[in-house]
Amino acid sequence: MPRTILHIDLDAFYCSVEEVENPELKGKPFAVGGNPHERGVVASCSYAARAMGVRSAMPMSKAVQLCRDLIIVSGRHKLYGEYSERVMNKLKNLTPLVEQISIDEAFLDISNLDEDPTRLALDLQADIRVELQLPSSIGIASNKLVAKIATEVGKKSNKIKDMPPFGFTIVPVGKEAEFLSSLSADMLWGVGPKTYARLSELGIKTIGDIANWPQKELINLFGEHGRDLWLHAQGIDERPIVTEYETKSVSQETTFNVDISDEKSLEKTLREQSFDVAKQLKRSDLAGKTVKIKIRWTDFTTLTRQTTLPTSTNDGDEIFQAAVQLMKAVRKPNQAVRLIGVGVSGIGAPIRQLG
Repeated sequence: MPRTILHIDLDAFYCSVEEVENPELKGKPFAVGGNPHERGVVASCSYAARAMGVRSAMPMSKAVQLCRDLIIVSGRHKLYGEYSERVMNKLKNLTPLVEQISIDEAFLDISNLDEDPTRLALDLQADIRVELQLPSSIGIASNKLVAKIATEVGKKSNKIKDMPPFGFTIVPVGKEAEFLSSLSADMLWGVGPKTYARLSELGIKTIGDIANWPQKELINLFGEHGRDLWLHAQGIDERPIVTEYETKSVSQETTFNVDISDEKSLEKTLREQSFDVAKQLKRSDLAGKTVKIKIRWTDFTTLTRQTTLPTSTNDGDEIFQAAVQLMKAVRKPNQAVRLIGVGVSGIGAPIRQLG
């Protein structure tokens, strides 16, 4: 029996939350992110700012050049998390089969609900708009892949100047390949810039082109990834909704506003990160055996190093001591650091003391 999968994406989420908290921002060009003089980047931007060419992940310095009147708002991630939780709770009131894939996106399996999918989706969209004052876009299809692309198509086709799209697209069962056919190949999951460039060299421009290409040739060109490309281009995706993910690693990292060469400052950051990681592990009643660090130098060279401890730990000081030794092993005296991070993997239940 075909499934009915709903994908929901909260439009310009950070900015939408800021507009709820400060209605004076509505209709104005603004961006959530860092200081343009300190290598800040745009985390999210309003639709008025997008009309001026501003985009997420763009350096804030460039955003200010494109939009001289840009208002910069510092991010409030705790607040965004609270709004996200309220939305996710609303989704879970519909069905327990909810897979949250980011702070502002989720899949729902609504196959077993009695209500008509279109009515359910439009009611959900309206409820989130009225109760939480947040815009959202929704896609519905027989699988996760097509539902997510349907959301993106709805966003693009429902663009209104300086306004959220409130997109809604439903793909009938059996029409998946037809729906995907004319779309650009880079809209397909698994087609990043490198794969898209290679496909373009072959004259493949659309998802339909991929679907019409011999599967064996795609496998020869891209290995097993070629098989997935071909199946996805047919609109085939058997992945289930995953309501819980196994924790494989816990990490924290910091990008400094200005490069840091002072060893005590770096150690202080490592200590804070190590204790944050330990706190997360303890909260989930977990411990890990492998401690790793990530360091980025000023020339953007990035390296990782790791060490395996004799026994699993969730002790902040143990994690910190291991991380410091790893840093000292790779960093030259006074060498400036742009980013530093600590992580713990090899995760499982903590070792209990008997007695």
